[in-house]
Amino acid sequence: MTITLHYLNNSRAQRILWLLEELEVPYEVKRYERVNLLAPPEFYQVHPLGKSPVITDGDLTIAESGAIVEYVLAKYGKGRFQAEESGWLDNLYFLHYAEGTLMPLLAWKLILTKTPDYTPITIQPIAKEICKNLIANIVDNRIVDNINLIEEKLKKHPGGWFAGGSEPTAADFMMLFPMEVFASRSPKPVPESFNAYVKMIHDRPAYKRALEKGGSYAYAQL
Repeated sequence: MTITLHYLNNSRAQRILWLLEELEVPYEVKRYERVNLLAPPEFYQVHPLGKSPVITDGDLTIAESGAIVEYVLAKYGKGRFQAEESGWLDNLYFLHYAEGTLMPLLAWKLILTKTPDYTPITIQPIAKEICKNLIANIVDNRIVDNINLIEEKLKKHPGGWFAGGSEPTAADFMMLFPMEVFASRSPKPVPESFNAYVKMIHDRPAYKRALEKGGSYAYAQL
């Protein structure tokens, strides 16, 4: 056993657990609990940014979900979970889109939602109104555009995977986390295709094993 997944609770690390379980490669999980929403001090000894997921594989330490997914599939995938030629570009796009475009929007909404709580109590009403307007007029509009893009892509692939085909690819391992966020935490109803996508993955035996290995996970239920 060489791979260790450094797993911060309620984080993107769940997608890596799912990948490892699908591949059935030997690994171990070292779990960390958040302190005031952040990684605990000992996590920074693994990686200086304190962001999860991180894996160690022998002498290597690898951070960033996309890099981890590509590394694990290249080294341990044995040809599995590769996009068909017809879905190659979709796989490439959504592999990078998940963290390059989609998650920053969701993160900004979370930041703006919580910002008033960190302002002096005397100006909190003003801060709440400003942040509310920013969310409504800038962030939410862009999120809606992204929801529409995702819905259209899922419609084009009846099998349910972002690159088409009969199996998930790197794109799906990356898109799982934001889709879970949409399905379980969106204040407004999302398209049924989003819920169906998440349920399809949550019903997979490998994902269920991943939940057992990772422990409590806020996005495990729709």
